[in-house]
Amino acid sequence: MGKKDDNTPGVSDEEWARFMEQAAQGAGDAPKEPSARARMVTERLRATRGQEPPGWRTGPAWRERRRPGRLKAAAAVVAIAGLALIAVRPELVIDRLTGRAEARDDARKGGPLAAETERPSVPPPSVDPDRPTLQEPFRGSPALQWADGAAGIELPEATAVNGVAKEKIAETLRNARAFLVAANLDPAALRGERPEAALALLDPESTETSEHLEKSLARPGKGQDPMNLFTRYDPAEVKPVGEVVKVRGRMWVEAGKEKGQADVRLDYSFVYPLVKAAPGADQVERTIVRREITFTVADPRTRQVTAGRLRLSDYRVDLANSACEVYDGSMHPGFDADPAGPTPSGPPKDPYDRSKGIEAGAPDGCGTVSRT
Repeated sequence: MGKKDDNTPGVSDEEWARFMEQAAQGAGDAPKEPSARARMVTERLRATRGQEPPGWRTGPAWRERRRPGRLKAAAAVVAIAGLALIAVRPELVIDRLTGRAEARDDARKGGPLAAETERPSVPPPSVDPDRPTLQEPFRGSPALQWADGAAGIELPEATAVNGVAKEKIAETLRNARAFLVAANLDPAALRGERPEAALALLDPESTETSEHLEKSLARPGKGQDPMNLFTRYDPAEVKPVGEVVKVRGRMWVEAGKEKGQADVRLDYSFVYPLVKAAPGADQVERTIVRREITFTVADPRTRQVTAGRLRLSDYRVDLANSACEVYDGSMHPGFDADPAGPTPSGPPKDPYDRSKGIEAGAPDGCGTVSRT
């Protein structure tokens, strides 16, 4: 063995052993096979410590060298999956960063709003414009906290009004609620079937009203559209998302125009989530139907009335997100893939705004809504 160059810095046996151990674990630029120096140090350590140092290709050092590689690979897979998820669903990250996800959770946990007892003074507050989904059809809508279906139609306490007995008022309130349910929530009527239960509640003595409704159901058209009083969709075109229709409104009683008459007034909004009937369709759109209806109650001792029936005096409807200038007796929500219809005009209206009444004799045309 040649003489060590005195100008070369010395390396202790312990330092060399540490280097060899690190090399065995994959650190540093280690030689592929032990040198004579390494073999000499190994023999010396074996003699002084009485144990075999970790080998180059076997034992714990070999296994440890590969474990970090597995961890790094797993981390890389997780990172790649995370990036792919962000690319496909960036809103998940945005929701967390902006607090939208937390606000959405709070809305879900908030429970239904208290019943509406008078006309609101302002529209519902703005919420994050989240898109509805098949799993959450009311996401991003004020209706998320409205009551489900018939639970949203609560009866006021009945009292005698303008000469009409309390019992007669109570009966009319119950029948008015049953009519709303039959005309706007019954699954068969919603599918476009004849609304028998609703029609059976109307007074047949009002022949003009009865004849008009029969013509509307048989031959829908601009002047006789059953959607003016009954909510319907075409099952060949769309289908409901889930079984829930959100409802909010109120019912109250006022004195009629003449002594011995009372008016039962209804003002309710219904929110219907719908999806195309085509297989695999997943774009959810909501149509909002608001109805104002008046039933007149008369004292049977002074006027001819049919017991247990409703006399329809007035009705108005406002449809939001339904095809303009289509009067075929069904609602038609707009989807992205639909061809463009008439150009909307006028300032946007909020269909959830219940602070104003429905205008009588609203002009024909295609308006715009600020949200659905």
